Amino acid sequence: MLDTWTLLIIDDCAADRKIYRRYLLKDPHQSYHILEADCAEEGLALCQKVRCDVILLDFCLPDMSGLELFDRMQQEIFKTSVPVIMLTGRGDEEIAVQVMKRGALDYLVKHHLTQDVLQLAVRNAIKQSCLQAQLLKTQERQRLIATTALRIRQSLNLEQILNTAVAEVQQLLKCDRVMVYQFAPDTDGKIVASSVESYRTVALCDRVGAEIGDQGSRGAEEQRSWEEVAVNLSPLPLCPSAPLPLVPNSQSAIPYIYELGLCNCVSLKEQFNTKANLVVPINLSNNGNPTPKLWGLLIAHHNSGERHWQTDDAEMLNEVSVQLAIAIQQAELLAQTQAALAKEKQLNVFKSQIITTVSHEYRTPLTSILAAASTLVKHSQQLDESKQHRFLGIIEQKARYMSKLVDNMLLVNQLELEKPKFQPISVDLLQFFSDLLEQERETAGDRYELIFKITGNHHGFWGDRGLLQQIFINLMSNAIKYSPDGGSVEFHLIGKESEAIFYIQDSGIGIPMTDRENLFQSFSRASNVDTIPGTGLGLAIAKACVELHSGNITLSSEVGQGTKVTVSLPKICPAGQLSPSST
Repeated sequence: MLDTWTLLIIDDCAADRKIYRRYLLKDPHQSYHILEADCAEEGLALCQKVRCDVILLDFCLPDMSGLELFDRMQQEIFKTSVPVIMLTGRGDEEIAVQVMKRGALDYLVKHHLTQDVLQLAVRNAIKQSCLQAQLLKTQERQRLIATTALRIRQSLNLEQILNTAVAEVQQLLKCDRVMVYQFAPDTDGKIVASSVESYRTVALCDRVGAEIGDQGSRGAEEQRSWEEVAVNLSPLPLCPSAPLPLVPNSQSAIPYIYELGLCNCVSLKEQFNTKANLVVPINLSNNGNPTPKLWGLLIAHHNSGERHWQTDDAEMLNEVSVQLAIAIQQAELLAQTQAALAKEKQLNVFKSQIITTVSHEYRTPLTSILAAASTLVKHSQQLDESKQHRFLGIIEQKARYMSKLVDNMLLVNQLELEKPKFQPISVDLLQFFSDLLEQERETAGDRYELIFKITGNHHGFWGDRGLLQQIFINLMSNAIKYSPDGGSVEFHLIGKESEAIFYIQDSGIGIPMTDRENLFQSFSRASNVDTIPGTGLGLAIAKACVELHSGNITLSSEVGQGTKVTVSLPKICPAGQLSPSST
C-alpha cells in the first residue's frame, strides 16, 4: 500500500491547477492528497491549518509574488523545512537562482512541463525532504546521546552513575520511569536505580546462573524456569540481526534479551501498572571473550497514556546502554584497583605490626633465656640440682612462649590472607573440651581453679577440631593470663537443639569500655594490661575460627570484675562441606 502525501498547489490559474492534479494522480509510485489555493493569502491559510508534505508554488500570484509568499511561509508557518517547487511561465535563470538561494528544492517552467517531469520532481522533492529530516533527527539524537553519555561518565562512583543514567534517560525518552536492574550470580537480581523513588522491588528471576549470556552452554539450562520477570517481553522467534519489533500501544521486545533465554515472562502491567515498556540489555566486555557478559537491564516504562515506542526510541536506549556499560566497567575497575591498594596497605600495616610485635615480644623471653643459659654455662659447678632445674625450667618456659608466638603469627597470616579450608567432622564436645581443660589444668598452676559446667544436649555437633582447639586455647589462655592474682575460671558448655554455646568467665582485670570495639582486631590489646606479656592475637584468632564455623562471638566485661566471652556455633554441618574423614 502506497503512502499518501499531502500536496498543496498555489496557482491563480484554474486550468494549470487541473493539469497538475491530473498528472500527479496518475503517478503509479506515489499517492497524493491534493489541496488547491488561487492566491497567496488562501495558500497561507491552508498551510496554517494543514501540515503539507510538498508545495507547488506559482511565481506570479495576484496578491504577491511567489518569492514573497515563500519568505512569509518560512518565517511565519514552517518550523521545519517543507519542500517547495517553484512554477513559472517564464524560463528566467535569474529568477531560478533567487528561488534556489531562498531554499526551494526545484524550479520548473510551465511551458516545458510534462507528466513525467512533474511526477519525478515531486517524488525527488519528497525523498530529499525525508532524507534531510532523517539526517537532522539523527544528528539531534546523536547530540542527545552524547550529552547523556557525557553526564553518565562524569563520575566513577557506580551508584552515582546509575542514578544519573536513569534520570538522563527519562529526560531523553520523555517517559514516566527508567530503572536499572542488576543480575546476581547466585541470588535474585534487584533494581539498583530508579528515576522515581517510590517503586516496588520485584524479583526478575528465581536464579541467574553464570551461564547466562554464554551461547555455548545452552541445552537443558536454556529451559530454566524464570518464575518472576519484571519485564514484559514479546516471545518472538527473533535472531540478533533481526530488526527491533514495534508493537503499537504495547511493548517492544529486544531480540538480545530473547536470545539470552529470558522466557515465561509476566506483564509489567500487573507488577508496576505500566501500559508500555522498553527493555535493553546492559552487556559488559568479557575479558576478550566475544560473547559479552549480561550485567543487567535498562528498562523504560510509560503508564500515563498511550505510548507507541519507535525504532529510534529502542536505538537510543540501546546506545545509552552501551555508554552505561562502559561507565559501569570503569567504575568497577576503579573499585577493584582501590580494593587492591587498600589490601596492599593492609598488608604493609600487618607486616609492620608483625615486626614490631616480634621484636618487642621476643626481646624479654630471649633475655631470660640468655641469662639462664649463661648462668648454667658459667656457674653450673656451683649450682645445686634444684637451681639448675629452675634455670632449665625458665629456658623451657620462655622457649615455649616464643614457639607459641611464632605459631600464632603463622596462624594469623593464614587466617587473614589464605582463609584455610573448613573441614568439619562429628565432634563429641564433652570429651573434646574435657581433654583440653585437663591440659590447661596441668599448666595453669595451683593459683587457678578451672571449673567445667555442662547443660543441655551437646550431641550431634559437626566442627573443625583444629579450629575448635584454637578457639578454646586462646580464650582460656587469655582468661588465665589476665587474672594475674589467680582465682576461678569457669567454662560453661550449653547444648541446644540447633547450636552449641560455650562461654569462658574469669574474674581478672577486665577490659575498659573504650578498648572493647577493636579487641577482635589483630595486635589490639587493652590499655590496662600493664606489663602482662601478649601479642593481641588471641581474640582475633578466636573470632576468625568462629566465623569459619558460621558462628558468632561476643564479649562483655567490667574493669576489675572480669571478662566473659561467649561463642555460639551451629550444630549442623553446612551442605557440601563434609570432609572425607567424616564419611
